[in-house]
Order: sequence, then C-alpha cells, then structure tokens
Amino acid sequence: MSEPVFLPAGDTALVVQFGEAVDAVVNRQVRHVAAKLRELSLGGIVDIVPTIRSLMVHYDPLVTRSSELQSAISEILHHQHEGEDGYRLWSIPVCYEGDCAPDLDSVARDMNLAPAEVVRGHTADPQEILMMGFLPGFPYLGLLPEDFDVPRRFEPRVKVPARSISIAVRQTTIYTVESPGGWHLIGRTPIEFFDPKREAPILVAAGDRIHFQPVSFADYEVLRKDVEAGEYVPVVEDIAPGESA
Repeated sequence: MSEPVFLPAGDTALVVQFGEAVDAVVNRQVRHVAAKLRELSLGGIVDIVPTIRSLMVHYDPLVTRSSELQSAISEILHHQHEGEDGYRLWSIPVCYEGDCAPDLDSVARDMNLAPAEVVRGHTADPQEILMMGFLPGFPYLGLLPEDFDVPRRFEPRVKVPARSISIAVRQTTIYTVESPGGWHLIGRTPIEFFDPKREAPILVAAGDRIHFQPVSFADYEVLRKDVEAGEYVPVVEDIAPGESA
C-alpha cells in the first residue's frame, strides 16, 4: 500500500489521500485514521469526513495549522494496527422481482448472465459499507465480484423510489429517500435505512456489513406492512475482531 498523500483544500481543510482505487483495505485505513483522530479531540478541528479512499479534515486556521494536523495523522499512521476491527452484520431482505427490480434484466444481459445468477452473485456474501453520503443514511457498499463492474446508466432517472437497491462499478447503494439517481435498480428492501421518526434515524454506519437476503414479492409486501406498523426489527449481529461471519 502506498504512503498517504497530504493535500491542502484551501486554508481551512486538509485532504489525506490513501489510494487511487476503490479498495476495501484502503477504505479500512481511512476509517481507522478518522476514528483515532476523533478520539484525540484536537482543538481546532471542525469536521472529519471519511470517504472511500480519502479523508478530509476541516479546521479553524485561527486555532490550529495544517502542519499540526499532518503531524497528528502521521503519528496515527505510524501506530496503525494490521487486521480487521469488529463490525455489525445486518441481514436485510430484498425483493429482486418485478417492479422492485426494473433494471435486473438489462443488467443481466450486460453481464451475460441470467437474472437469477445476478441475484445469486449479489446475495452470496456480505458486503462492507465503505462510506455514507449523497443522501441521509445512504450507504456505499463493496466490492462485488468483477462481473458486476457495469457502468452507471447512460440516462439517470429523475425519480428513484426509496429503499431501492442499486448497483454500478462493483458497488451497491441503497436509496434512502426518493431522489434522482443514475445507478441500476435490481431490487428493493422493505427496510427503512433512514427514518427521521426513529430514535436513531440512520440505520447503518460505515464499517458495518450487509448480507442481502432474497425474498418473494409476496413476502416483501408482508414485511413492508410489518415495518410500517413498527413490528419488524432488522436482524443484526455483532462480529468480534478476527471472528468470521
């Protein structure tokens, strides 16, 4: 792994670039440094924003300097541990049928697979949440097998239904509210990943993992009613460091 590069972003932010490609190992390094930097509670830090392969640190230049932040981050990197941290594993039901999956057939043709094979590939293993962004509670997950390296849609949709499961460039995203979007819709979950009425509005966090579970449309409708009635709680398991899911 290459050494991180420090880049100024104006006079109030510092970017630490950890790599050029989307990579789970690089992403874990980003999240680890972000977590340790928060623990330090250094004066002058306004916000810490981890992304898939970089970290942006917003700071008050009247309180601290970029060079001081670089020194603190370099010290964290010097003591960075190897191996994986513990994580939460979510089992999330998804309907890959009919109107819930308007792009599944076209994606399958592009991948030279049957739709059922696409579903099997998408649900075979847990996927890691690399970052949160774009919309409240909106997770970016990866990485899927190389067969899933399909480009985004040529024409984005004006409206993507909430709870849609989408794929592109070996990643999965979940649209938490209705919005425009340019990824391929291959399923829909009955689970709300963002609900402002909940005590914890955002369901998941970067570093969590999601194992998608295929369900029929009939089961999806039943689960959706249970969710709306407040009678369904997603299954989540705490996985200790070094423990396999």
